Amino acid sequence: MEGKMQGLNILIVDDEPDILSILEEEIAEACPRCRIIRAESYEWARNLLDSTPLDLVILDIMGVRGFDLLAQAVGLRFKVVMLTAHALTPEALRRAIEMGARAYLPKEQIGNIVPFLEDVLAQEPLPGWRRLFEKLGDFFNRRFGTGWQQQDEPFWKEFNEKLKTDGVSYVETPSQKLGFY
Repeated sequence: MEGKMQGLNILIVDDEPDILSILEEEIAEACPRCRIIRAESYEWARNLLDSTPLDLVILDIMGVRGFDLLAQAVGLRFKVVMLTAHALTPEALRRAIEMGARAYLPKEQIGNIVPFLEDVLAQEPLPGWRRLFEKLGDFFNRRFGTGWQQQDEPFWKEFNEKLKTDGVSYVETPSQKLGFY
């Protein structure tokens, strides 16, 4: 990852100091020349977004008004990754997609954050979402239950169509792991 993240400014926002420490350690180990900026509150993060040149923003959803910060960060054209434990729902996933997040990661996957960040930095949004669903499709199905997309079928059908390239859906795998349309 050093090559992709060399010298980047990365803001991590979470109201849990232990999560911030874990994220900082994971990223710093993979990229010692990255500048990692921490914020533990909405106000602190909002001010940093307005005043700091950033290459990547990692936002918790709960406790720091993550969706409000997402709107601000996307408006400033920052690449944003949503990270959550308590707001891990199909509705929050959809909202993150619609609002322009580049990824939506469960905190349970925090030990694997580096490959996800590499994908976010290396890919445009839709290919990045394809990679995310390739990696986490089984996780989402276990967490949300099979057929979870049916609760919001029109959105997920349209989103899957956007993810298709050359007629191949990258959300569906040969085993149809995700059950997308």
